[in-house]
Amino acid sequence: MARPPLIASPAAVEPSAPAAPLPLEGAFDQFTIGFDRRDRERVLEIWDGILRGQQWSEGEWVGRFEEAWSAWNGLPAVAFGSWAGGAMAALEFAGVRGETVLCPSNTFMATPFAVLQAGGRVEFVDCNREDLCMSFADFERKVAEHRPRAAVLVHIGGHIAFDSERIAELCRAEGIFLIEDCAHAHGASWGERKPGQFGDAGVYSFYATKTISTGEGGALVSGDPDLVEFGRAFRNYGKPDYSVEGLNFRMNEFTAALAAVQTERLDEIVAWKNAVAREQLDPRYERRLQLPDGMTSGLYKYVVFEPIERSTGKVYDQPCHRLMGSSVDLPNTDWVAENHWCVPLYYRPAGPAGGD
Repeated sequence: MARPPLIASPAAVEPSAPAAPLPLEGAFDQFTIGFDRRDRERVLEIWDGILRGQQWSEGEWVGRFEEAWSAWNGLPAVAFGSWAGGAMAALEFAGVRGETVLCPSNTFMATPFAVLQAGGRVEFVDCNREDLCMSFADFERKVAEHRPRAAVLVHIGGHIAFDSERIAELCRAEGIFLIEDCAHAHGASWGERKPGQFGDAGVYSFYATKTISTGEGGALVSGDPDLVEFGRAFRNYGKPDYSVEGLNFRMNEFTAALAAVQTERLDEIVAWKNAVAREQLDPRYERRLQLPDGMTSGLYKYVVFEPIERSTGKVYDQPCHRLMGSSVDLPNTDWVAENHWCVPLYYRPAGPAGGD
């Protein structure tokens, strides 16, 4: 499927003489964990019930959170104690041990490290300058060169990778197991599709800085019932029959309760951040990352292609291939590392209960 036309093309984002940094003011630029304090009493009441019930793991709230996340994502969900647990389960299920796995270099080191821990060999793929995500053109070349068993497609910054469908289509044609790294993509959508619905599996993170944050936590989503069953066994030592060689990647009941309550706020959080972005940030930043028609970003990051004052830094300022000493040539990845910045954008609902 051809990529839909962009609202505006960032082809002209080649760096020229740096402009004077633009100031940014407002309550939304003050860092805060994305927890809505209007939910504080409810969470404490649930936690008190868990304490009194004395079942702190493998209880009802893990199931409630899985149902809530599945209702938003549109796929069955398996809760994990971390993104790493879900990623390792998907990679083990895919059978990458001794095989090549393609992944972008413009990602967090957790992505290639998970592949290595699962016994796979990492080969890096270049990204697009437009969306910071994996390039279909380079992916197609690397598929022909390396014949991978699996691939990891990372959705960077809160939006869905622009080349998702073309990459997924090639993976289906070539028998490549496609894992979507959805750690940033809470609340994103492209038409009716959500992150994790393009490939064979999607893996989310609920680390403290994420749009839905639980301190630590993760979730695996998949339309493959065998993978879902495998994931449930993998997170719990392979119980009940130990045919799956898993370890402890369980999510506890306290974390699951927090996750379930926060998931109810997901659409509200994303709408709030997008309203701030459209009304207050877009008029300031002409050289911003532009989305295709029909795509909504969860806005984990608001990315611009110009140096700014009070930036929160970069999504990633050191590509994985550089950190791992690889000599592969990835010109767009190197360009992106040097030429993007992130404007502060944190969820702070109005009112003393929500925003203080």
